[in-house]
Amino acid sequence: MHLRSGGTPPNPPRVRDLTLLPKAHLHLHFTGSMRPSTLLDLADRHGVHLPEALTSGEPPKLRATDERGWFRFQRLYDAARSCLRTPEDIRRLVREAAEEDVRDGSGWLEIQVDPTSYAPLLGGLIPALEIILDAVDSASRETGLGMRVLVAANRMKHPLDARTLARLAVRYADRGIVGFGLSNDERRGMARDFDRAFAIAREGGLLAAPHGGELTGPASVRDCLDDLHASRIGHGVRAAEDPRLLKRLAERGVTCEVCPASNVALGVYEKPEDVPLRTLYDAGVPMALGADDPLLFGSRLAAQYELAREHHGFTDAELAELARQSVRGSAAPVDVRDKLLSGIDAWLAD
Repeated sequence: MHLRSGGTPPNPPRVRDLTLLPKAHLHLHFTGSMRPSTLLDLADRHGVHLPEALTSGEPPKLRATDERGWFRFQRLYDAARSCLRTPEDIRRLVREAAEEDVRDGSGWLEIQVDPTSYAPLLGGLIPALEIILDAVDSASRETGLGMRVLVAANRMKHPLDARTLARLAVRYADRGIVGFGLSNDERRGMARDFDRAFAIAREGGLLAAPHGGELTGPASVRDCLDDLHASRIGHGVRAAEDPRLLKRLAERGVTCEVCPASNVALGVYEKPEDVPLRTLYDAGVPMALGADDPLLFGSRLAAQYELAREHHGFTDAELAELARQSVRGSAAPVDVRDKLLSGIDAWLAD
């Protein structure tokens, strides 16, 4: 070891705290944002029997690369969602999701929800959406976190249902809805079947952010671009398998909402180092790291940046650039963006 003249070893480089890095969170599902302790409390309060996988205190063992595995994942998600039965449950979930994001350095959150899933227990589709939007507005004021909603259709349902949701999302755009998505198993339901719903959303001023390139390959990302005119892609990691597609994403500035811990938990990749973060980054594809479903995957937003640092060798300057990309890919207003970008520069300069 090289010693200074005084005989003391050099100081190791300081590791900046990633929870202090300002960032935007663009891929967080509604029920999946729940704290495990809150799930147990709500289940007890409402007399819901949860599967053991949700009560063990550890993230469930999941693998969704086959239909049986995806069905199990969906069953667990549905069981958790069944515990959200009252407006107060919704308010609690949203407030706690905001608190967790603030703790992880997020200054802007776009939470994704399919309100039809909550409508039966909350008085119908419109009351459910209004309860969710009111909860988001309250949580934003209480925590200081910029927070908006992305309404997502379910590709397992009929495209006409998606059109209904798109019209509703546009109708409530002035109440905090900024985007329209398409979630669930991308192996089911062709993207082009939902083109009219996305046209309605885009014409109404909402950004298009469908899921693609997670459980299926690059073709599903191309379909999102060609058929749905996506400005963001939920996940999108499988685009790394197609250099021409990477170039297209980079040239168009289409942000991929990459969720590394989720990709490993669901078996899309075997190990954290297999997630193609470096491939996407080096190709110039904008990324916004996201936690997806912390309830089921066991880690929140800052942990995704830790994964990039630990398993992919991202420097602090590169992590700061990832945070900038998340902000640029968001629907945040200019003043919020400027504040976050200045904060990122200050974090790096510290």
